[in-house]
Amino acid sequence: MATHPDTVPYLDAFRGSDAEPQWLGTARQAALTRFADTGFPTRREEAWRFTDLRPLQRTGYTPASGGAEFASADIAPWRFAGASHRIVLVNGSFAPELSDIGALPAGAWLASTARTLAERPALVEQALAASDEAGRQPFAALNAAFFADGFVLALEPGTALTLPVEVIHLGRSDAPRSFHFRSFVLMGADSSALLLECFAGDGAYWTNDVLAIEVGAGAALSHIRLQDEGREAIHIALSRAWLGKGARYDSFALTLGGRLARHDIHARFAGEGASCRLDGAFLLRRDQEATTVTFVEHSSPGGTTRELYKGVVDDRAHGVFLGRIAVRPDAQRSDAQQLNRNLLLSRRASVDTKPELEILADDVKCSHGATVGDLDEQAMFYLRARGIPEDEARRMLIAAFATETLDLIADGAVREHMARHLERWLGGGDVHA
Repeated sequence: MATHPDTVPYLDAFRGSDAEPQWLGTARQAALTRFADTGFPTRREEAWRFTDLRPLQRTGYTPASGGAEFASADIAPWRFAGASHRIVLVNGSFAPELSDIGALPAGAWLASTARTLAERPALVEQALAASDEAGRQPFAALNAAFFADGFVLALEPGTALTLPVEVIHLGRSDAPRSFHFRSFVLMGADSSALLLECFAGDGAYWTNDVLAIEVGAGAALSHIRLQDEGREAIHIALSRAWLGKGARYDSFALTLGGRLARHDIHARFAGEGASCRLDGAFLLRRDQEATTVTFVEHSSPGGTTRELYKGVVDDRAHGVFLGRIAVRPDAQRSDAQQLNRNLLLSRRASVDTKPELEILADDVKCSHGATVGDLDEQAMFYLRARGIPEDEARRMLIAAFATETLDLIADGAVREHMARHLERWLGGGDVHA
């Protein structure tokens, strides 16, 4: 096995388990081999050239699971106010004392990944098989080798959840540790659900999260995601969605926390007439760095994509948006629009943005664009002229810019939940203070 120096701490920490099914042990070993052969990404690779991984490479984040305690009051800042099916994961493991899954309708399965492996292993085996083979994803390979838990949502055809599925991922560690979540959402034909995820915590830890999503024919999934990790935390995540005929996947991601963060979203249209909506915002200050990467692959005819991402960057922070839409030769009648807009609040703040289109079909309607700018001086003058103090006028303009993406969240209660966190950031509040 060829090895890279930065992979050694993780290779040394790997321990197989005789208690696991043989197929899983084999999959873990194969994933570890891929990680060892690949090593950490470098800036010589186009997909990683704007992401500074040195904070991750300088320290060995030993894989761990469990070992921290949270009380109900600890999760209060991130709890959804409405009723939900709630799963809480602490340091990579299911926390039953904080969870409240409640009564599920017939045809629905919601449980930890560990429980699903014990009771319905075929669900995990089906979803894990070859899920990390596409593209160069070394951290997903590391996740496949080390994951201890996560969540599994599986809906049989025609099953509709009326309450959101709320998943809260918490991390806490005094020493550098890594927590590897592996989760799966399997939507049967014509099923529907709303998934509300939150990542939070405190301490020097690394969250490495992988979520595999399969949306069957005619099914619909709305996926809302809040990343509000601790100030010293590192957050790297991959969400990979497969869409069947007429399926719909709507995603909204709000990035507020973490010292270093990156979220890759891959969506593949495998059936005719599928659609996805990818929206989000990153709001950064101090020396934060956050990267959002989207890749939408139109592989079937009649697909529709809409993307809107906004960035607000202050102090010395650095934001990155890399968006790519690929229209394959058989994907005629594809309709795709992508837009990234960014607001710089200080001279030392910076943004790198790179929207791309790859079109290999003739009958398509596609567009993309990006902007980077400062606060509108005329708008600021207008507000000041009406007696509004400068700080308040500045806050109003930033809020108007950032909240445009929130308006795209269809569920009103969830929209209010996310708006509360955005308002806290705008007001300078910090849960981690």
